[in-house]
Amino acid sequence: MKHDSTQPLWQPSIERIDASNLKRFDEYLAQKLGLTFDDYQQLHQWSVDQPNLFWEHIWQFTDIRASQGWDSLLRDGEQFPGAVWFEGARLNYAENLLRNRSDKVALISRLENGSRKTLSYKQLYQQVSACAAALRQLGVTKDDRVAGFMPNIPETIVAMLATASIGAIWSSCSPDFGINGVMDRFGQIQPKVLFGCDGYFYNGKTINSLPRIEEICGKIESILQVVVVPVIDDAVPTGGVSNSVSYDNFLSIHHGTELVFEQLPFNHPLYIMYSSGTTGVPKCIVHSAGGTLIQHLKEQQLHTDLKPDDKLFYFTTCGWMMWNWLVSGLASEATLVLYDGSPFYPEAKSLIDMAEEEQVSIFGTGAKYISSLEKAGVVPRKTHNLQHLKTLLSTGSPLSHESFRYVYADIKSDLCLASISGGTDIISCFVLGNPCIPVWEGEIQCPGLGMAVEIWDDEGNAITEQKGELVCTKPFPNAPIYFWNDPEDKKYLSAYFKTYPGIWAQGDYGEITVHNGVIIHGRSDAVLNPGGVRIGTAEIYRQVEKLNDVVDSICIGQKWDDDVRVVLFVVLRAGVDLGDALQKTIRHSIRSETTPRHVPAKIIAVTDIPRTISGKIVELAVRKVVHGEVVTNTDALANPEALEQFRDIAELQS
Repeated sequence: MKHDSTQPLWQPSIERIDASNLKRFDEYLAQKLGLTFDDYQQLHQWSVDQPNLFWEHIWQFTDIRASQGWDSLLRDGEQFPGAVWFEGARLNYAENLLRNRSDKVALISRLENGSRKTLSYKQLYQQVSACAAALRQLGVTKDDRVAGFMPNIPETIVAMLATASIGAIWSSCSPDFGINGVMDRFGQIQPKVLFGCDGYFYNGKTINSLPRIEEICGKIESILQVVVVPVIDDAVPTGGVSNSVSYDNFLSIHHGTELVFEQLPFNHPLYIMYSSGTTGVPKCIVHSAGGTLIQHLKEQQLHTDLKPDDKLFYFTTCGWMMWNWLVSGLASEATLVLYDGSPFYPEAKSLIDMAEEEQVSIFGTGAKYISSLEKAGVVPRKTHNLQHLKTLLSTGSPLSHESFRYVYADIKSDLCLASISGGTDIISCFVLGNPCIPVWEGEIQCPGLGMAVEIWDDEGNAITEQKGELVCTKPFPNAPIYFWNDPEDKKYLSAYFKTYPGIWAQGDYGEITVHNGVIIHGRSDAVLNPGGVRIGTAEIYRQVEKLNDVVDSICIGQKWDDDVRVVLFVVLRAGVDLGDALQKTIRHSIRSETTPRHVPAKIIAVTDIPRTISGKIVELAVRKVVHGEVVTNTDALANPEALEQFRDIAELQS
C-alpha cells in the first residue's frame, strides 16, 4: 500500500510532546535564559550559533558529575580541528555511568541459547570496584590500554567501566573477528590486559574462542594477563590459556574494595574505535571521555527521550560503536537489555519475542534487520503485545521508504521511528530522531542539536533539496581527539578535512528535504558516476528491496569504455532463477522510480553479499575484486569467502 506522501507517517501526540525531555529542556532554557523557540529549527539554529551557551546548559541539564568545573568552555572555537572544549574540568566517565547505586536493575542479559541474567546498579558498582582494584594491582594506570575480545554481556561492561574508572583506554571487538582482524586492531594499540570469553553462541552453533585467544596472546607481547570470562562452559574457566585467570578469580580477592574514580581532563582518552578496515589497515580513532559522555547524554535524553524508567535495547556487537552508545544509557539510569547471538535464531521473530517479554521501550537495530523482518513475513502488530515500545531506532545503512511503511503498518502505528546516521568517527550521530516532530517517509527527522550539519555541492555551497556531501561546519565536543600512531595528525586531517579545509566532511552523500529532514543516499566513496552523473547506491537498493524474489543486493560502478557502468549483484530467494523476465522486472522497477542512468547495465546473481562484522555491505571491496585489485583486509568481513564470487566474472568482461 502506497502512503500519501503529503502526510507524515507519524505525528506525536500533545501528551507525548509535553512529557518529553526535549520539552523539559525547552522550558529549562526559558527559565534560565529567557529563551523561547517556535519550533525545533529555531532551537537547532540557536544551538549551533551559541555553542558556549548550548553545551554549558546540556552539561547542567543532564547533570554531568565533575569534581572541578571548567575555566574555559570553548577555546579556539573557530578552529576545526583545534577547538578545545571544557578546559580545566575534571571528571570520570565511569562515575557518571555509576551514579545510581541502588537495587534497581541496570542490565538484563540474554544469550541466544536462552540464558538470562540480571545485574542491579548496586551489583554492577560492586563488580566494577573489584575489577578496577584487580587491574590496578596488575599495574594498569591511566593511558594504558585494556582490550575486550568479548560478546555483548555484562562482564564486558564491567571491564570497560573498571578501565575507565582508572583512566585507562578501552577497546573492544567481538569474538567473531578472525585472528588477522584482531591483530590489525589490538596489534596497533598494544593492550596490557585482554578480557576474552571461552566462546559464544551464534545461529544454533557453539563457537570456542580459546584457541584464538591463545594465538592473540602469542602475537601481542604487551599482554600481561588474560581474563577469561566463561560463557559456554563454567567448568573450564581458562582452558589452559597462558597468563590467564578466570573472571571470578580475578575479581574474588578484591570484593568489597572501594572504587576510586580518577578525576581526568574532559578530553582524556576513553575509547579506541576502528574504521571498518575493508580497504586497508583500520584507523585507530581515539575518543574522549568528556566528549563521548556529553554527546551521548544529549542524544539519548533529548533526541531519544531516554528516561530512568525506560528499557533500552540495541542489537549490536562489541565491535560496533552502537555498543558504546548503548552503554552510555546507564548515565540516564535506564535499564539496558543486552543480547548476544543471531537476531533470527531460532526464529525470525526471536528479538520481537524478547522485546515483548522484557517490555523494551526503546528498540535499536540495523536497517537490514527491519527489511529482513518484513521479507520473513513477521507482523508483530498481530502477534505481539508491544504496548511499552515507544521508539524504534535504525542505523547502519539508509532505511528504505518501504521499511518505513512496514514499521507503521505491521509493527506499531504509534511509534517514533528514528532513523539515525553518524558513525564510528564521532561515536554518535550527525542526524537522528526527535520525539516532538513528525516522521516523514524515507527521512531522518533532523540534524542533532549542536551539530552544524549542511549538505554541500562540489564548490562548497550549502544546498537544500539537492544531493551533495554531508558536512559539519563548526566544531563539536565529541570529535576524535586524535588517531593512534598518527603523530602529525596526517591521517586524521586526510580522513575528515581534506575535501573542505576547516570543515568536517563525513563521507556521506545526502540531501536536506523540504521538511528539514535528511536523506542519506549512501557513502560518498561508493557513489556511482555513469556519464558523470552522481548516483547514491541507496537509491537503487530502495527499488530492489521492494521485490520479493530478491533477498539482498549490492551495487558498484565498473570502469568500462572510458566511463562507468552500473553493475547490480543480487541474492535471490531459494528456487528463483535470474531469467530475462526477472531482470526486466528489476530494471523496470529501478527505471520507473528513478532515472535511466540508475538502471544497471549488468545484473548478476550471487549466493552471498560480503558484509563487515557489524553488518554493513562493502561496496568498495567488491569493486576492487571486480577490477582485479587486492583486498588486503578480509578479516574485517563476517563472510570473506563471499568475495570470491565477484572475481573474474565472464559476463563483466563484455
